[in-house]
Amino acid sequence: MTPFSEAAWPTELRLRSDRRSLMVRFETGEAFDLPAEYLRVLSPSAEVKGHTPAQRKTVSGQRDVTIRDLQSVGNYAVRIVFSDGHSTGLYTWSYLLELGRNQAAYWAAYLEELAAKSLSRDNL
Repeated sequence: MTPFSEAAWPTELRLRSDRRSLMVRFETGEAFDLPAEYLRVLSPSAEVKGHTPAQRKTVSGQRDVTIRDLQSVGNYAVRIVFSDGHSTGLYTWSYLLELGRNQAAYWAAYLEELAAKSLSRDNL
């Protein structure tokens, strides 16, 4: 995993017109297109992460999730409202940078976890 700076500052947040991804550009020059499904299944909310590693949940059935709304939270984060109603995670700038830099590894781990638990990306 790539280390990230707590001082990372986004210069642009752009919701794609199909609402299926969020483009984030940082002052470092890095830019990432983060799919809604990826953001939803790796939500920083207590509902997903739990309060301990043992409480962490594997979120499945989110292939078709979209982003309904983005809400600023102070000058440090954004709240993402998803089409399934989930809206409790606060995506800090440093967390969005971490998600962007580690997207391939995090996504691969998520797919492995789904397979190991016999879960699907589709809402069955």
